[in-house]
Amino acid sequence: MTLPVPILLLARQLALGGCERDLTKLALTIDRRKFSPHVACFHEGFRAAEIRSSGVPVTRFDISSFHDLSTLTGLTQFKTYVRQHAIRLVHAYDLPTSIFAASAGRYSRLPAIVTSNLGHRELFSRKVRFLAQLSDRLAHRIVVNCAAMRRHLIDDEQVPDSKIFVSHNGFMPEFFHPSRPNESPWRPPQFSPTDLILGTVCVLRPEKNIPLLMRSFADLRPQHPHLKLLIVGSGSLDHELPALARQLGIDTHTHFEPARQDVERCYRALDIFALTSYSEAFPNGVLEAMASGCATVATRVGGIPELITDGETGFLFPNQDQATLTAKLQLLIADPVLRRRLAANAAQHALSRFTMQQYCQRMEAFYASLLSS
Repeated sequence: MTLPVPILLLARQLALGGCERDLTKLALTIDRRKFSPHVACFHEGFRAAEIRSSGVPVTRFDISSFHDLSTLTGLTQFKTYVRQHAIRLVHAYDLPTSIFAASAGRYSRLPAIVTSNLGHRELFSRKVRFLAQLSDRLAHRIVVNCAAMRRHLIDDEQVPDSKIFVSHNGFMPEFFHPSRPNESPWRPPQFSPTDLILGTVCVLRPEKNIPLLMRSFADLRPQHPHLKLLIVGSGSLDHELPALARQLGIDTHTHFEPARQDVERCYRALDIFALTSYSEAFPNGVLEAMASGCATVATRVGGIPELITDGETGFLFPNQDQATLTAKLQLLIADPVLRRRLAANAAQHALSRFTMQQYCQRMEAFYASLLSS
């Protein structure tokens, strides 16, 4: 009988981010008859307890910065851990751990080193981009979450196509689903049951371009007194965005909800979900909103067109185009039949193509193929 293959999944921290969520989902649902998952990080978070409770070991490599001696400490810890546990494959889920794991994996002579590229590298400094390119050369394979990222690595980073594996993200239907009969949905206390709620769920960073959504909401609000705005997430713009809401005169109609573990309840509070990012790969936010039965509007960037068919499973609009965004939102606000149709189509599309089970099956086949070669 073949024993499960020990593999190590690595993320910088185990908290609320999309990479951490994807790693956690895979660690919890991968076939234990085939693989024995281990998880490592530089900084622990609440997901560490969730992973440990399922019987998956979690360890920490004490790296505080790539600019000090903690990197050497981390390399030693990595080599010791993979030898002690007979690790055969390492898969790093984000850019910092990809940079680390590519070198550490070679140093430890691991047979399979997998890194990830889940976003445009133009968002990073020249130095970080150089280190990422070095990790591309050291890794055996690079996982991307959409065809757009595959094209980015080939065209902009000169990565051979043969080195790239495309695997769309997956969601967990037991959490992300449309509202069910007799379910009492969460909503901000200042919003009434008759309000129509427009919103977004994302990390509050500049590339998410949330001011575009807020300005569009400010334009729509006078025509639709029952319209409210819900922004769920935390990040570097925690203070700037409420200030902008006051400046636009929409603060009494806008609720900012900090990032939370039960984010699925926030999706089900929304009638319309909007993502206005100017840079994306394959955003979990859009996928989870669609799975939750939200009528969805998103920027036509990155891998989003691989998720949304315009006019069928949602609406797309050109990057930075506030007029078109406002027009698409106006259509959904004014036409509840259209809103329900797009929401139902989106939920069915997500369920048929992008579940966590499908993601795990792809990754299991990928790991097995890489190890056998």
